[in-house]
Amino acid sequence: MKTNTILTGDRPTGKLHIGHYLGSLKNRVKLQNEGKYKMLIMIADMQAFTDNARNPEKVRNSLIQVALDYLSVGIDPNKTNILVQSQIPALSELTMYYLDLVSVSRLERNPTVKSEIKQKSFGQSIPAGFLTYPVSQTADITAFKADTVPVGDDQEPMMEQAREIVRTFNNTYNVDTLVEPEGYFPPKGQGRLPGIDGNAKMSKSLGNCIYLSDPADVVTKKVMSMYTDPDHIHVEDPGKIEGNTVFTYLDAFATDKEKVAELKEQYQAGGLGDVKVKRYLNDVLQEILEPIRNRRAEYEKDLPGVYDILKKGSDAANVVANQTLKEVRQAIGVNYFD
Repeated sequence: MKTNTILTGDRPTGKLHIGHYLGSLKNRVKLQNEGKYKMLIMIADMQAFTDNARNPEKVRNSLIQVALDYLSVGIDPNKTNILVQSQIPALSELTMYYLDLVSVSRLERNPTVKSEIKQKSFGQSIPAGFLTYPVSQTADITAFKADTVPVGDDQEPMMEQAREIVRTFNNTYNVDTLVEPEGYFPPKGQGRLPGIDGNAKMSKSLGNCIYLSDPADVVTKKVMSMYTDPDHIHVEDPGKIEGNTVFTYLDAFATDKEKVAELKEQYQAGGLGDVKVKRYLNDVLQEILEPIRNRRAEYEKDLPGVYDILKKGSDAANVVANQTLKEVRQAIGVNYFD
């Protein structure tokens, strides 16, 4: 029976937060433990450099933080290969070959790229590496012949571009060397989480996150400051659920759905204060985050051991990527000395 290969990962630009946990990390652990897939998780430091090239320490420091986050949520290096993008030289050569198969105008039309360029306010100073990162991402995916790539809904244009490059390569050189990947999307309702300030997106740059590594008292402080219904001034006032971040988080994280339904009913009728709802949310989040914090604390005692996990994962990934590169060179005809 065929074993599907999954590749996923994150840019190391800071610690991971509960939005990452809900949208991807929780599902990665589930897929890992099902044992049906060959799992690779990449810390995409080269992609992080596309808009942080002048701040290498940020990327370097974030790399170990992301690794700790992975291990603390339950990513098991005995079941999942955790690797570092920059330590796989074949990816850069594959990217160069693929760049010649895609036009600048096609990259500029990619909706995900357009959106992120606008968000980062590059203007006319778009780093070339940022514009071409869908090509780099295709190299990442195809190097390991991943056929399944867990992504958010907003990443579907990236997946389509990867499939285009794969088809173009295989058709141009009349081979079936590269595998077309498919996106694996999070279950409905487990997409992007709003920030604690009510902003539509939880973002490190906006400072509206609850991090997986936050101490218990910091989590409590953040929860108690969360955006609710600005018109719910007095306890007896009827409150709104829509756009109320506290209830959005309860829907996402609370397992006792009947309790949440009761709280919503009371809140909308009047007679339930924000503080009581926030205290319940705090209890819910602390129950999830405490074992994550505890595991992280254990791994933090042996950081050289964490780097060793990353090195072993990268070494194993190099074997696979180098074999794919050999096949790509053969398809193109640049294996002059073989």
